[in-house]
Amino acid sequence: MSEISTVQIILLTILAMLGGIDPYISGLQLSKPAIAGFLAGIIMGDIQTGLLVGATLQLMVLGVGTFGGASIPDFGTGAIIGTALGVVSNKGLEFAIGISVPVGLLLVQLDILARFCGIYFLHRADKYVEQGEFHKINRVAWLSLLPIALSRGIPVGISLIFGNAVVKTILTYAPDWLMGGLKLAGAVLPVVGIAILLRYLPVKKFVPYLIIGYLLAAYLQVPMMGIALFGLALAIIYYKKLQEKRQIQEKLQNSVAVAVEGEIDDDEI
Repeated sequence: MSEISTVQIILLTILAMLGGIDPYISGLQLSKPAIAGFLAGIIMGDIQTGLLVGATLQLMVLGVGTFGGASIPDFGTGAIIGTALGVVSNKGLEFAIGISVPVGLLLVQLDILARFCGIYFLHRADKYVEQGEFHKINRVAWLSLLPIALSRGIPVGISLIFGNAVVKTILTYAPDWLMGGLKLAGAVLPVVGIAILLRYLPVKKFVPYLIIGYLLAAYLQVPMMGIALFGLALAIIYYKKLQEKRQIQEKLQNSVAVAVEGEIDDDEI
């Protein structure tokens, strides 16, 4: 089992804090599991594990958004912790994902708590509006991001500081059924994520393309990059057909319009 250095702990904690406030300031998608896992993999020196953990968790949140202020599982922070502990434990992808999922679910509660803290800053902003001190509102707006950043940074920092001890304790005293359950959950979650994704896509309309992708992956053993490029080519062909169909419809509509205008002119004559 390897060790997590102090520099890595600091960088991962900062990454978690930036991921928490990123949707409010820059939109660099640092909160997305795929991006967070990739960056955590770079910090930990194992990009492959970071990408695998992040991409798997990304499947769980595709099409899910915080509409109306709703809180959703923070699998971005979960990907950071899962990648770090997965690398130091050397227990594989299933273990890392099994760690990430409960972390992401737990951070839902911390996200709600952080949003509650934002009420204080909102009242401060209202007070400054009443007093006409508008220059202070911008400062309060930036300070309101602090609880959100801390709600991500503190759990990640604590988890990584005591990460080795926690991992060693889990591996030593955890029963086989618990470890087996974590591995099983890690293996099942990608399937669940794909099922959720297919639920929101027009699968019935594109069944042939789905079958082609399955054949390429299952029987021809084509790598994912090859399948992605093949899918891109099919998407371009389909888009061009739609464009041609639209142009034909526009020409027909123009022809009908011209014919109608000609009939009117004949009647008038």
